[in-house]
Amino acid sequence: MSDLLSYLLTISRFVMIGLSLIILVRCIRSLLRENYEAETWAYLRVGRETLPIIHWENLLGRSRSADLRLDLPKMGRIQAVLTRNDRGNWILYDVFGRGGVWVNGLPVASNGVLLQDGDVLNLAGHTLRFLDLPLEKRQKLEAKRQVPGRVSPALTLFELTVFQLFLLMQHAFSAKAEHLPMIAFAFAALIVLEWSIYNAMRVIGRMGFEVEILAFYLTTLGLSVAATSTPEDMLKQLILTIAAVALFLLSGWWLRNLRRTALMRLPIAVCALLLLGVNVVASDAVLGARNWLSFGGYSFQPSELVKVAYVYVGAATLDRLYRRRNLFSFIAFSAVCVVALALIGDFGTALVFFVTFLVLSFLRSGSIATVFLALTGAGLAGFLAVSIKPYIARRFATWGHVWEDMYDTGYQQTRALSAAASGGLFGKGAGSGWLKDVFAANTDMVFAMICEELGLIIAICMVLALLVLALFAVRSARQGRSSYYAIAACATMSMLLSQLALNVFGSLDLLPFTGVTFPFVSRGGSSLLSCWMLMAFLKGADNRRDASFAVRPGDRMKDRPPRPVYQPDAKGVRA
Repeated sequence: MSDLLSYLLTISRFVMIGLSLIILVRCIRSLLRENYEAETWAYLRVGRETLPIIHWENLLGRSRSADLRLDLPKMGRIQAVLTRNDRGNWILYDVFGRGGVWVNGLPVASNGVLLQDGDVLNLAGHTLRFLDLPLEKRQKLEAKRQVPGRVSPALTLFELTVFQLFLLMQHAFSAKAEHLPMIAFAFAALIVLEWSIYNAMRVIGRMGFEVEILAFYLTTLGLSVAATSTPEDMLKQLILTIAAVALFLLSGWWLRNLRRTALMRLPIAVCALLLLGVNVVASDAVLGARNWLSFGGYSFQPSELVKVAYVYVGAATLDRLYRRRNLFSFIAFSAVCVVALALIGDFGTALVFFVTFLVLSFLRSGSIATVFLALTGAGLAGFLAVSIKPYIARRFATWGHVWEDMYDTGYQQTRALSAAASGGLFGKGAGSGWLKDVFAANTDMVFAMICEELGLIIAICMVLALLVLALFAVRSARQGRSSYYAIAACATMSMLLSQLALNVFGSLDLLPFTGVTFPFVSRGGSSLLSCWMLMAFLKGADNRRDASFAVRPGDRMKDRPPRPVYQPDAKGVRA
């Protein structure tokens, strides 16, 4: 009987590796290999050429970064900005390039002008014609776009379900009898949850489910980590998983209305700062860091929720990108967040915030000089942090020398390296490792824990799942409706990838050990909640036809208000 069980466990490890690779390949094919047409919202006719307008927010000029590149004599690098609001109205702004911007013979005021179909535009002396799309024609064009589904998400989700069942089987042979019922219930509930969400999306006509499948794949590995390290808390982990998915759906629904999203940026920024302020004042120190708040026997990390708020506040629509006041306000908000994290001693999260700040500041300003200035300031701040915080200096001193003091400063990392090596390519089996007994193995060293129990191949698949999502974010940003969705998606994945790098390379002594969680996989409710909420930004950037519930389907234009009459003022500028 023991030989038969050993044989089954060996087969299950190979099957799980095969399923992981198949799930990844299918998601890559659907998200990165398929060619999806961009949405067309209007046209701009330049001479005999007609340029499709595929964004709600467009830069017009001769710059290579312009959304509508007009390589014409005397044209400014960025001559004008053309935006579309939620009501379907198009507004043209002059960014005060040489030659001016005119509509139907009248100069454009600083607050823009409302465009109508057939309007004649004059940019730096060149005549263009704006051609809006009526609702019926836009719907016909939308119907011709490719729908996701050539790679069936239902089949991919079925393969994930089989993977989860084999993983549960491994836990059934390693878990204690009193914990097994709860572990089985948690895995069964997760399977029911993911299929319920999939069927709900199908009911409302949504075909794209690859992002959710990869998130559920990582969440499954996180559930396995919890079943191994803290099986007595499986019910709590399951409740947090359900809450995280519910917040993901709620956040996606909220992002459907871009105007409402933009209006709430300031209140959310204030709430984030208040939450960090409470953290600074009321938290207790644990191993040098004060990043936990406790209420009624439960604890959470405010910084995890602030991550979501930071991306929400940091992204901006195009009409705000060129206002210096908004950029300076964001820099001030970032500085306060990083200082607060430094005060509570959460060096790893502060570093994640800073990397995200660099991405956001570049996407918002397009200026390398801004990024270089931020890096210079960060270098000074890092030097001060190492000087003021002794435990941070010790981590840097240990970096690359963990085997020299394997019973003190290098204790965790040497155990992580040994456990990862002992797992080999195929692992020892879920719940069969020994690293779980080392402090913080299920959070800061979870990559090594997965290597030991499930093998290096599945651990690499875990990393690749996030890389696929990051590449999809970049690809979606090129065709995104609004700069808000594009910036938020890229910032989200930069945040998650920086966490991944610090967790993996830190536990393997390739980077200083910072104590940062692995997205979705490390045990911790606060981290799981923030990761799922961040996925809503990625869904918002997904503009494939009928793929995302976080964007409104088609073009639901409301009745447009009467066009205002513009009159030249005394200076000849439209009021």
